[in-house]
Amino acid sequence: MSAIVITEEARHWQEVAHKVAEEVVRPIAKHFDEVQEYPEEVKQAYIENGLLGVWIPKEYGGHGAGIVALCLVIEELSRACGGTGVAYAVNALGSFPMLVGGTEEQKQKWLPQVASGEKMIAFCLSEKFAGSDAGGMQCQARLDGDHWVLNGEKKWTTNGGVASLYTVFAVTDPTSKSRRISAVMVEQGTPGFEVRKVEDKMGIRCVPVVETHFEDCRVPQENLLGGRPGMGFKHAMGTLDLARPGVAAQGLGLAQGALEYAVTYAKRRIQFGAPISSMGVIQDMLALMATKVEAARGLVLRAATAVDQGDTAAVNKLAAMSKSFATDVAMEVTTNAVQIFGGYGYMKDYPIEKYMRDAKITQIYEGTNQIQRMVIARNLIKEADKFSYLNAYIPTESYDTYNALSEEELAAAGEAVS
Repeated sequence: MSAIVITEEARHWQEVAHKVAEEVVRPIAKHFDEVQEYPEEVKQAYIENGLLGVWIPKEYGGHGAGIVALCLVIEELSRACGGTGVAYAVNALGSFPMLVGGTEEQKQKWLPQVASGEKMIAFCLSEKFAGSDAGGMQCQARLDGDHWVLNGEKKWTTNGGVASLYTVFAVTDPTSKSRRISAVMVEQGTPGFEVRKVEDKMGIRCVPVVETHFEDCRVPQENLLGGRPGMGFKHAMGTLDLARPGVAAQGLGLAQGALEYAVTYAKRRIQFGAPISSMGVIQDMLALMATKVEAARGLVLRAATAVDQGDTAAVNKLAAMSKSFATDVAMEVTTNAVQIFGGYGYMKDYPIEKYMRDAKITQIYEGTNQIQRMVIARNLIKEADKFSYLNAYIPTESYDTYNALSEEELAAAGEAVS
């Protein structure tokens, strides 16, 4: 297991993001949460400071700084406002399928436009009846001459309406189990493509989340990601392995920001003639919050380092670990921060309740944390052979008893368990 690596370039982009977060994002976070509108001035700040090219390789117009740098940027932005952190991170999510499986021509055509901010990009995977079960999607694309024709709808498309390029996953072979899905790039303004319902959300309110609809939407055959059908599920799963450390970084940033507010408030809030920060119960809460935040940061950076170093054997498990742990920490820390603020924490006059609202979605999207723990467990079971030397220390009586059972007894035991 390799050590965490943070390059000087990654630190540079962290500093740039910190400056943008404090000078541009934090002052307007409350307003755009209330009006539920996309902050164009924040987008412009991303463009002017080169932040949209951080994760994109240099040969495609980006800075090639890697996933560690991306996570550091997301953390800083989310520390000031969870919604703007998502609005930034979703551009990475939408472009990752191209990096994972796009042709050279596709990468050269679109990635420089994403890196420069000319095009914002969105990711269309989930549907009303296909969330965690991405393979159960119903949106279809059929080949008609030299075009793919899309029909169906997608749910919860983040950045929808703001983005001008959409990575859309659709069924191209309903008869296949392993090669059923493909990804198609759809440009905003394509006839038959429409953004409809804009969701009214509990948190991350400044970034639009919408339904995207496709009705006989014709896109050129060369827009099929990778140039051949049936690779969509592989592209989607590879994308989520790259993107989950970024979701973890969102949770980390929210937790760090809430912790900072909680410490500041605890020092200023006077009760019984003393600041509440002098009380043992508050100190215990703050200490546990800070410890979990630091533990989450280590796991986020470890997962991101594994991606940057091409440690493919570790990425799937570490990405799931970082996502589930850091976002659970975000929910716990932001909730405790509200508790430290007391009654004021529940009021919208104070900034802390927004952190709790923004944190909740990080436990849900890009794979619920329950799904992440299934991924972690599956990896552990696959790795069990590494510990085969321990078999010598495990009594064999249970194996002997199992082998002695008849087929009828085994069947009855299976029914009892189920």
